[in-house]
Amino acid sequence: MIPVNVLAVRYLANASPGLCRQLGAPEGYPSLGLLTTDCDDATYIALDAATKAAEVEVAYGRSFYAGASNASTPNAGEVIGILAARTPGAVRSGMEAALAQLARVGFQEVNRVPYLAHTVSSVGTFLAGEAKIPPGTALAYLIAPPLEGMYALDAALKAADVRLCKLYAPPSETNFGGGLLSGTQSACDAACAAFAAAVAEVAADPLAGQRR
Repeated sequence: MIPVNVLAVRYLANASPGLCRQLGAPEGYPSLGLLTTDCDDATYIALDAATKAAEVEVAYGRSFYAGASNASTPNAGEVIGILAARTPGAVRSGMEAALAQLARVGFQEVNRVPYLAHTVSSVGTFLAGEAKIPPGTALAYLIAPPLEGMYALDAALKAADVRLCKLYAPPSETNFGGGLLSGTQSACDAACAAFAAAVAEVAADPLAGQRR
């Protein structure tokens, strides 16, 4: 697994109401936790985990253009995530859960091609909203470089009884592509395995299609 580097963490115990509104924090959630890392997709999974561990909501999450290797400043990385809560204690609990999840999830790499094929067994409110599915549903989070991502996404959809809930059409802000698939946990696991195998196939021989 490619480790995720946490670059900056800060808390606002009682953020300005105007800032909270503009960021999308729920009414009565003035405590904010801010996070940047060098991996956007792993961070979104981690932010979702925070919503299951504490009374927090993801007020804001946004990827930066061109990826972490082209970050504008040392602490910008690839993504910013902002948690909102009613109390400073709750937002810290949520952030701790997100940071713990970041130590457990990340991209794999095959022949220098990175990809993410991760089953979230029970989504929280953030990924549920992204995929437009009920909280608690199993979800396959699949991301790879543009061609690999689309080729492997097709393989994942054909390999298991899953539904494409959201397509990340290439190029994303970080020049990747993929999607969110819902189904049973076992179906999501099968989709992840098929996705990984298809990425590895392309990585092993990218010009195979040209010779057919």
